[in-house]
Amino acid sequence: MKKAIQLVTFLVIAFGLISGAHAQSSGATKVVYHIDDAELQGIKGLRNIRNHLDTAPNTTIIVVTHANGVDLLMEGAKDKKNNIEYAPLVSALKSRGVKFEVCEITLKNRNLKKDQFVLDADFTPSGVVRVADLQYKDGFAYIKP
Repeated sequence: MKKAIQLVTFLVIAFGLISGAHAQSSGATKVVYHIDDAELQGIKGLRNIRNHLDTAPNTTIIVVTHANGVDLLMEGAKDKKNNIEYAPLVSALKSRGVKFEVCEITLKNRNLKKDQFVLDADFTPSGVVRVADLQYKDGFAYIKP
């Protein structure tokens, strides 16, 4: 009797794991791009996201910025090396469904105001917590350009 219960328990667990894996693989991919330094990751990250969507257009993408990464979403901000303004690139990706978020702790620490950011930006209480929650709770893959 004990072996029968163990077998049934094993089969229930195995079926649950297989069903869970199938459910994850059948849905659209979800990715969080983590940017904490606009100068090093800005253009590269935006191009990675564009290429990502060109190849897999049904991907759900959220870009979370904090620390110096929030500079990517500031009004009038440019890539210093290439003199390319970020806002048009951000708007183009936003029109493709990408969500951009700015860490409010960074705003406080750097004495920044929400109206300094492009209209395409949303805000999150903590960028680091948001990245962790998207990965752990919501099953997002993690990419740091």
